[in-house]
Formats: sequence, C-alpha cells, structure tokens
Amino acid sequence: MLIITYDISNTKLRTRFSKMIMKYGRRLQMSVYELNNSPRALNNVMIEIEHRFKPHFKQTDSVMIIPICRADAAKIIRMGYAVHEESSVILFE
Repeated sequence: MLIITYDISNTKLRTRFSKMIMKYGRRLQMSVYELNNSPRALNNVMIEIEHRFKPHFKQTDSVMIIPICRADAAKIIRMGYAVHEESSVILFE
C-alpha cells in the first residue's frame, strides 16, 4: 500500500494532480490517497509527478509518498466510515 498526500497551492494544478492520483487509487481524505503498492504503479506515479507536475510546483508545495508494508497495513485502525472501506459488498437482485 502507498499513501500519497499533497499540499499544492495552485487550484488548477491541485485539481489535475488529484485526478491523476485517482487513476491509481482511492481518496481517503481531501488530499490523502491510498494506492495499491506495486513497483509499476509507483513508477507510473513518479514519472507523472516528475514530468507533469514538479516543474509547476512552488516552493511551498509538497507531495509525500509513504510506502506501507503488508504487516503495517494490517495494523491500521479504522473508525467511522473508514471501517466499511475494506468490506466487500454483495448485491442481490
């Protein structure tokens, strides 16, 4: 699992960044995303950030990519709505 969090001051750039990250994972909070941890996904995200976004960052902008191993991911404590995010949904018609 990867956690990506960002603080980007430019609204248009921040919106584009968010849409790009959503291709690879899901939003946990406004500027925090969870991605599947695979070398390919990380490589793709890094390339897109490096080429499409980094040239436009201001000195106050930041992006953090935090890898979480399976053992640590199993220790995550979820509360509120987050409790149901890991549950499978079965629909009957």
